Amino acid sequence: MNRVRGAALSIVSLAAMTAAMPASAQTLTISWWGFNGDLLQEIIIDPFQEMCGCEVVFETGNNADRLNRVQMRGGGVDVIYLTDSFSQIGIEEGVFQPIDRSQISNIEGLYEMAQAPQGEYGPAYTIGRVGIVYNADAVEEPITSWNDLWREDLASSISLPGITTTAGPMVVMKAGDYAGVDAFVDTDAAFEAIRQIRPNVVTNYNTGSEMINLFSTGEITTSIAQDFALAQIQAAVPSVVWADLEEGSIATLNTVNIPVGAQEVELAHQYINFILSPEIQQQLAERGVDAPVHTAVELTDGQAALWTYGDEMIAGLQRVDYDQMNAAKNDWIDRWNETFGM
Repeated sequence: MNRVRGAALSIVSLAAMTAAMPASAQTLTISWWGFNGDLLQEIIIDPFQEMCGCEVVFETGNNADRLNRVQMRGGGVDVIYLTDSFSQIGIEEGVFQPIDRSQISNIEGLYEMAQAPQGEYGPAYTIGRVGIVYNADAVEEPITSWNDLWREDLASSISLPGITTTAGPMVVMKAGDYAGVDAFVDTDAAFEAIRQIRPNVVTNYNTGSEMINLFSTGEITTSIAQDFALAQIQAAVPSVVWADLEEGSIATLNTVNIPVGAQEVELAHQYINFILSPEIQQQLAERGVDAPVHTAVELTDGQAALWTYGDEMIAGLQRVDYDQMNAAKNDWIDRWNETFGM
């Protein structure tokens, strides 16, 4: 397999491992974000290579870029990590092949939400959530509902995620709930609710670091956030807490799929089964990499505080219909930009 994919691709070559491999060794090519590279190398890649006698190489980048590469080439990787919104796009465009669950025995031990989140395609290897965070020292009354974002006492103190971020379209969904409508059916009413929340909004953020800086400088007291950012926010402002919302937070799933055109389909199934094992899931959670989806993982209260974890929390999460969201997104982006004067 040719591992030189051009300047647009970032590929990590495991030179030391390659030198030890026989010329006939299989090569598994993985497309992922590239975060926590050292920990993933230690916890997943080195043990898997030793187990399979194979070589693992990578492509890295954001969701959109990596999915586009696979589409343009008609394959080229064996396993691809994506958020569920982007894996849904891949499914709709015929980029992935169904998973053979008989080759992934560990799926049976996952939370039900993670086993088949998008039908016959790949499982989720971690579950996160989108909710509200707020500075408990600066907000008079606790935030207990998504509708509290419209409270008058939060005037000029909120930051919303930009519409093109993972959480951005979820704001439109929640605006629809506030207006008493389904945002996918009555988009006008949902965006009227967004216009009503504007006096509370200082700015929209596009990266986690922007949001953290807004909390640090005191420009905002409240924001919508993904749970993986909570530890960083609290490191900057310890009084920021995750709101316990009566409607529940919104689930975000990271999935693993096997593209059409993958060269090492059997090895790809072995890899997916490996990362879903209780042992690997336990290590990833304990080391602060990913929330576990295997029900056999047991965490201390301190370890669990970082994650979307446990039957009760998982059961209370809301799911997003990405078929509808992906169809509506372009219109929502235009309306959002018009509303916020972008």
